[in-house]
This record gives sequence, C-alpha cells and structure tokens, in this order.
Amino acid sequence: MQAMLLAAGFGTRLRPYTLVRPKPLFPICNVPLLHILLEKLAAVGCQKIVVNSHYLADQIAAAVTDRPGVILQHEPEILGTGGSLRQALEHFTDGPVLVMNGDIYHEIDLCHLLEAHVAGSSAVTMALHNYPRFNTVRVRNNRVCGFGKVEADESLLAFTGIHVLNREVIEQIPADGFFHIIDLYEQLAQAGQIGFVRVDGSFWQDIGTPADYLDVHRRLLEDKTPAWVISKQVEVGEGVELSGWGAVESSAVIGSGAQLNRCVVWKNAIITPGEQLADRIIC
Repeated sequence: MQAMLLAAGFGTRLRPYTLVRPKPLFPICNVPLLHILLEKLAAVGCQKIVVNSHYLADQIAAAVTDRPGVILQHEPEILGTGGSLRQALEHFTDGPVLVMNGDIYHEIDLCHLLEAHVAGSSAVTMALHNYPRFNTVRVRNNRVCGFGKVEADESLLAFTGIHVLNREVIEQIPADGFFHIIDLYEQLAQAGQIGFVRVDGSFWQDIGTPADYLDVHRRLLEDKTPAWVISKQVEVGEGVELSGWGAVESSAVIGSGAQLNRCVVWKNAIITPGEQLADRIIC
C-alpha cells in the first residue's frame, strides 16, 4: 500500500505558533502530529509514504529523517493537493493511493476505508462524516454528487481530509503548477465516480485554529487520570498547581508557584514563577 501525507501548508490561522513550528509538527499529548499520522499509515500496511513540504521545510525534513518508507517531496512553490499528488506520481505504482491531510488528529478505521475502495468500483473513495461546521460535500444514493449548495434530493456531509484514489485519477491532473483537487473531483462526481464511507462516531479533530488545537487535548485528556501528560526532563518548581488537563513537552521549565489550567506547554518553554495561565499554548 502507498500513501501521501500533506504537510506543506502555512497554517496561517495558527499564527503566531506556526511562526516557529509547522502545523503538522504541533505536538498532540507531546508527540508530533506528523509522527502520529505516519504510524497510522504504517499500521495499515503503507510501506511507501510521500510527505510533501514547503513552509519550514527543514523542520519537516528533520522529522522524517530515517523514517522507513518515507519519501520527502520538497515543493519550492505551494502546489495544492492536486499539484502535490501529480508531482508525486513518479513514486506511485499501480493501485490505490491513500491521501491524508497533515493537520487532523483522528482515529478513523483506515483498513475499512481501503477495503471499501478496493471492493467498490469508484475512482475515488472519500471518508465523510456529519460535521455541520464543515458540511460541504453533496451526497445522494451512496455517491458524492458535488460540492457546495445542496439540492432537494441530496444531503450534506463533511470531508475528513482522508481519501483513497486510483493512480489513473492522479494521471488526469495537469503536470505542472498549482491544482485544486476539488476541480477534478467535481468532474468525477458528475460522472458518478466518487464513492464514500461514513465515519460518524470516529474521533476526528481539525487543528486549524488555536482553539481547535487545545480542544484536541481536552477531548483526549479531560476524562483521564491523571489528565496531564508530562514528558521527561521537565523542570517543575515547588508549589506548582496543575488543574483541568494539559500537556508539557520535554525541557520545559515551570517556575515555582505557577498555576496552569487547560494548557499545552511546548519544548523549551519557560513559565515564570507565580505565573497564572489558562487555556493557553505556551511556546
């Protein structure tokens, strides 16, 4: 099995945090999201994974060094999902390609998605769910029929950022420059060539904003005991109070008497003695 993990974006809505770290490397409970997603792909048998890079590309490159089966594709210009897939075509053999956005945390059953694609006749199979905030995919009779404004006999679902497509689909993308994959998917949808699998109930969270990023941690930690994940080599002063939930990466320093509530503390961050912080990302 082969895959592509999209990791080239700017993460504009996550500034100022993305000024120092690209979005796919944001830690989720102290583990870089990119590493979590690579492990999920490897777990379903993806032996070849193309990871693209553009913004803060040196950090992406360092994160995948020595990762077995990973091919780094640096893109001097942003190409969009379609353009990135087309540039990666030389790395793909015949057969389906599993494509995943690098800015989502999820627990979707990828095996089920792959099996559904192989068993079906669609050129593309999308993982969809009902997520009103992002519901833009028009569906009818187990087929994707378009994107945008829904018609009378259709329903709207949200795209999870995970899809499987045949190599022949990638071959239809223009060879050079930026290409929005939805432009091609509109044509394929009209031809009845896009199927979907519903993944309602599976844990899924976009990390596109600071609030979304914190919310991933809330959902993962608030019912756990303890509800804080603290890496090794963290310096914690006397009288520190940790409430709610949170995570602290290695080499962080939390000064004496500091109070943290629902916070994510990144590597090498310094929290001064007595500081009181809530609902914050500290880097």
